[in-house]
Amino acid sequence: METVIRIIQFFLSLTLLVTVHEFGHFIMARLFRIRVDKFYIFFDWGFSLFKFKRGDTEYGMGWLPLGGYCQIAGMIDENQTSKDLASEPQPWEFRAKPAWQRFCVLVAGVTMNVITAFVIYCGISYAWGEQYLANEDVVAGYGYAFNADGESLGFRDGDGIVSINEEQIENSAAVLSRIILADGDLNVMLLRDGVATGIVVPYEKINELRKKEDFSGVCRILQPFIIDSLASETAMASGLQRGDRVVGIDGVEESDFGAYNALLAERADRTAELMVERDGERLPILVPVNGEGKIGVTIKPLPYTLKTRKYTLVESIPAGLRLTGRTIENYWNQLKLIVNPDTGLYKQVGGFISIGKIFPGTWDWYMFWSMTAFLSIILAIMNIIPIPGLDGGHTLFTLWEMITRRKVSERVLEIAQYVGLVLLLALLLFANGNDIFRYFL
Repeated sequence: METVIRIIQFFLSLTLLVTVHEFGHFIMARLFRIRVDKFYIFFDWGFSLFKFKRGDTEYGMGWLPLGGYCQIAGMIDENQTSKDLASEPQPWEFRAKPAWQRFCVLVAGVTMNVITAFVIYCGISYAWGEQYLANEDVVAGYGYAFNADGESLGFRDGDGIVSINEEQIENSAAVLSRIILADGDLNVMLLRDGVATGIVVPYEKINELRKKEDFSGVCRILQPFIIDSLASETAMASGLQRGDRVVGIDGVEESDFGAYNALLAERADRTAELMVERDGERLPILVPVNGEGKIGVTIKPLPYTLKTRKYTLVESIPAGLRLTGRTIENYWNQLKLIVNPDTGLYKQVGGFISIGKIFPGTWDWYMFWSMTAFLSIILAIMNIIPIPGLDGGHTLFTLWEMITRRKVSERVLEIAQYVGLVLLLALLLFANGNDIFRYFL
């Protein structure tokens, strides 16, 4: 059922965003009196589910639920080639319009996606506010030693983060992204054992970690292993008590529950010696570990409280603008790292399966709109990249014409369209191939 809900959310979000994108092209084309031959939700290869015509435009819904399209008269795209446009340009065609008007039509889709993300973020800010765990409230510091990832950068368990590159960190969730998305050495001010300490994190070390698929060990909020309740008879019989703090397993001492969880998984179907702190003393206790690497206890929740920053309707507008700008900046930084072969992040590019997994397995309107706004930014950025066949490729040729006063030939545009389609198909196969590879291996 969770998979079905994810799929529904994914296709609903994708349909909404592509429709909004194509509507941007449509409304700008009509503004400049350019004829739009077809406007479709979903693709109608072979046949459509329904259609009707109003004016010169055919509206309809296709059968393949992968977005939609807007077919503009006189524009070379996947639906029209130079042979289709062999006749003299007509006043109502895209190719007959001035370069600046064609430029506006081309960027309208991307603009609509950015505006959509902005409107959604405004709505989220007004309806739910902004929930976050303040960095200053993480008094126990962060855990870095899991898989030795964070320690390799120079951190120690319990280090608090004060600033990165002289920028104060307010939201604890931003700490990991600031480290992973670094484009150079990081100057980090820590609070270590109550003393302000500065370290330099080398870019080369960060790059090494980026080649791993799991960054969770680099930095996460420290979770002490404190027993909250005993949920099995074996745990009760072992002598464990509520409030015991586990400080070691078989002589291995850690500070973070994540590390202990991994140690217990290694000892499945065996007995482990837990070193626990109780009333100021340390006690060794033998505990059976089941086949799932569990000992039958629950841990005490983190003693942290999320802060909620509420916004009025007026205040939600600048808040939505900040969220939009921050999302664009973060995704653009990720994209720059992905296309850099040295980072190895291209191996983590995902297709439809990866995108679908970002939606929760239960229906949550907050998460749905948050993910939709994020995907809207992705769609905008990916479309504005100057790849032939995408809006960015067409825009680049139009800018060239505006600067040089020389129009690119329709034959060149057609060839560029084919090249772009091949590149997009290759990217699609690569991204979804990565999904399949990770699924089976």
